[in-house]
Amino acid sequence: MVGPVSQSSLRQSPASLRERLGGAIHASRTAVTGKDSRRGFIVSAAAGVFLALFGTFGTYAVPFGVRLAYWVGLCLAGAVVGTVVSRLIGREGRADARPWLYGSMTVIGVTLPFTAVVWLVSELAFQRGLRPQALPMYLAPVFIVTTAMTALNFLVQRRPTETHAAPVGAPAPRFIDRLPPKLRGGELYAVEAEDHYLRLHTSRGQDLILMRLSDAVAELEGIEGAQTHRSWWVAKAAVQDARRGDGRATLQLKGDIEAPVSRAYAKALREAGWF
Repeated sequence: MVGPVSQSSLRQSPASLRERLGGAIHASRTAVTGKDSRRGFIVSAAAGVFLALFGTFGTYAVPFGVRLAYWVGLCLAGAVVGTVVSRLIGREGRADARPWLYGSMTVIGVTLPFTAVVWLVSELAFQRGLRPQALPMYLAPVFIVTTAMTALNFLVQRRPTETHAAPVGAPAPRFIDRLPPKLRGGELYAVEAEDHYLRLHTSRGQDLILMRLSDAVAELEGIEGAQTHRSWWVAKAAVQDARRGDGRATLQLKGDIEAPVSRAYAKALREAGWF
């Protein structure tokens, strides 16, 4: 990448790459929807302009037009790579059930091609030639920063896992067969995780079953609902009201049940019309 002050110092400071990949990797965003993708490209381009204006990481020694093209180009290239990789890995909802696996695959999928991009651009722009032997030194910095950025963007952009209403005449969701006898025939309002158990909130009362929430949500497909919190799934038909206080939202459900809404999911649920 770019070194401080002069072209000669650019050639003599490869170790400083570790400090300069943050902006370039900024664009390794885990965008999934078209709206998120557009937002990612806009933010990435803006980050490139910001880095160029302030001559970040010693690039003030480079003419403004060159560093503008360098930073914006790298940020947008990272956005392209990140968007393609995240869509390939996360399509058809496969990312929802295994977020850590999804994140790891995204990091690897972005790091490998983007390392080549950073190497190619930096070598041509500042070394006036390609040094194949220099390629490995870009790998570790790109991997480290990509891991950090993927984790950050995953937390910021994470969307709640949703379930969808089944067509008329479709079989009942598999999860319904797991309801204890005393709850069967009732309306399912919510599922709440309690340690290794799930508390089932229904129109016929409550009970516990031994199961993981992620497995339960997969079997709840067929009922319109969503995770509102890492330990809650809520049926949309059960929501009667929503309250906000202390920066948090709470859903009031049938049966006088209150379900928390995590800040990570609040925006997506609000946009989907939950409150």
